[in-house]
Amino acid sequence: MKKIERGRKVPSFYRKMLKNIIEIELANCLKNREDLFLIDLDIALDNSIKITIDGDKGVSVEDCMYVSRSIEHSIDRDEYNFSLEVSSSGALSPLSNIRQYMKNIGRTLFVKTTNEVNYEAKLIDADLNQISLFWKQREKKPVGKGKITVEKKIDLLYKDIIEAKVKIKH
Repeated sequence: MKKIERGRKVPSFYRKMLKNIIEIELANCLKNREDLFLIDLDIALDNSIKITIDGDKGVSVEDCMYVSRSIEHSIDRDEYNFSLEVSSSGALSPLSNIRQYMKNIGRTLFVKTTNEVNYEAKLIDADLNQISLFWKQREKKPVGKGKITVEKKIDLLYKDIIEAKVKIKH
């Protein structure tokens, strides 16, 4: 009987398989820890895997180790050659998930919008569709000379936000 030779392994196919395995394991891992959530998953051409997570109460080193071990123990090292890095989103990273907005209610944000207006304001509310910002601003008096402090509030839809970052106090 003649042996059928198969073609070369297709790296993109194996990377897709690896990504599917990781996504399934990551979903199972995060289902067990509902306080943690995924921010980003990236697999480079050399199979270096970068997972970024965040948590409702922040992320500890132990949280990153938990996710890393959950993923590593489910992938066969003989079949896939990979490196794995799990990290938190970091204080200087832009907000990208609704849960990040919700956990930062009460903090001051820098927000860039699609209509080219930027805000530095306190996040007072966040729901599934929008955020609410509050700030005080000095404006001219309607009558007479001088200025008065006016309270402002705006609701912004997530689709209108280009970038939002938490202001870090010095």
